[in-house]
Amino acid sequence: MRSFRRLATLLVVNLLVLALAAEGLSLAVYYYQHGWLFYLDPYRTPRAAVPDMAAGRLTNEGMHPYFGQSHRPGVPFDIPESLRTGPPQKRVTNNFGFVAPHDYPYRKASDRQLIVGLFGGSVGAWFCQLGTDRLLSRLRADARFRDRELVPLCFAHEGYKQPQQLLVLSYFLSVGQVFDLVVNIDGFNEVALGHVNAERGREPTMPSAMHLDPLMALVNQGAMTPARLETLAALSRDRATLTRLGARITATRSAALFIGLDQYAAIVDARYRRARVAFDQLPSPEAADSLILVTPKAPTPPGEREVDRMARNWAESSQLMQQLLLARGVPYVHVLQPNQYYGARVFSDAERRVAFNDGSPFKPGVVEGYPALLRQAEASGLTSKERFVDATGAFDRLTAPMYMDDCCHFTLAGNERLAEVVADAVLRP
Repeated sequence: MRSFRRLATLLVVNLLVLALAAEGLSLAVYYYQHGWLFYLDPYRTPRAAVPDMAAGRLTNEGMHPYFGQSHRPGVPFDIPESLRTGPPQKRVTNNFGFVAPHDYPYRKASDRQLIVGLFGGSVGAWFCQLGTDRLLSRLRADARFRDRELVPLCFAHEGYKQPQQLLVLSYFLSVGQVFDLVVNIDGFNEVALGHVNAERGREPTMPSAMHLDPLMALVNQGAMTPARLETLAALSRDRATLTRLGARITATRSAALFIGLDQYAAIVDARYRRARVAFDQLPSPEAADSLILVTPKAPTPPGEREVDRMARNWAESSQLMQQLLLARGVPYVHVLQPNQYYGARVFSDAERRVAFNDGSPFKPGVVEGYPALLRQAEASGLTSKERFVDATGAFDRLTAPMYMDDCCHFTLAGNERLAEVVADAVLRP
């Protein structure tokens, strides 16, 4: 009995020592990562839930009857810590699914307010969150804006490409939304996602197949193949796991448990995101009785390449936006966004590992499409008909990392540099 007690005591002491050592090591790791003592960290916030878990839905995306794919209202938009300049701020989608602090249409509170509308795809959506501060500060430094209250409104959404920006603008003008300045940042989606559409037999001017197909699969029972059902089941399990982990991580008062659970959550989250990509890329058989009708690819006119047709739609849609705004006396700035797969920028080895992927589904469309966009901009007279900015070389002389992934999205420094380009275009005489 005494031997058993000594053994039990020794075991308990060793476990306590191990727990204290783990806690001490975790405190050091947490301090190294965040710069704060775990117990006193003023910026530690609840771990964000996986967006698609809201209300038990399979997705927080929906099909807008005019715009195409859209977020549901109230979906969180989390900015990674590496892209923040301060404490995290709560951002959610508004009544129309755009990440904005105001519902639309937004009514001016006073005559001092100037409404700045921001349009585009996901690069535009990120610019709304990461670039507008720099843009507005540059504009306020000019006498024309010094005494005005600038109100940025985001109408950009992941995957949007012309004519979606045109449709969004015309709709909101029709319901009374007032603008004093409109900025449209695009070009990439038109050729990159247009190329993907064409490969899948879709009309390139239709909404992005990469964004539309998963929603169509949820509607079309015939598209629920065994592979899709298995992937959905795995996604559902991982979402449930992440939700439970998020609650435990938020509630724990132990640095060791926090570090351990947070690392496990990161592993599950990475697996979940890979499964999301895999689900989006699974073949989606067309259902003959589908309620969603997507136009098949139209024949390309004789003597015109498909990529040239995409570029022509891009230019004509932008000119229609400019005409709608010109009739109301609203300045319009159109920016062809930079992309890593086109241009003369010299990349460091570290940034190249992040920014380039030879297997990217977007690269072929950019390599062939960007020259077509620039040719069309010249041929259609965009530079004379609107404030058009070729920003493809905006990052060429900068050494800091500008790209945060192998698609198209920019770091904080990249968004701030783009904001300077936009501000220069707005302030140009």
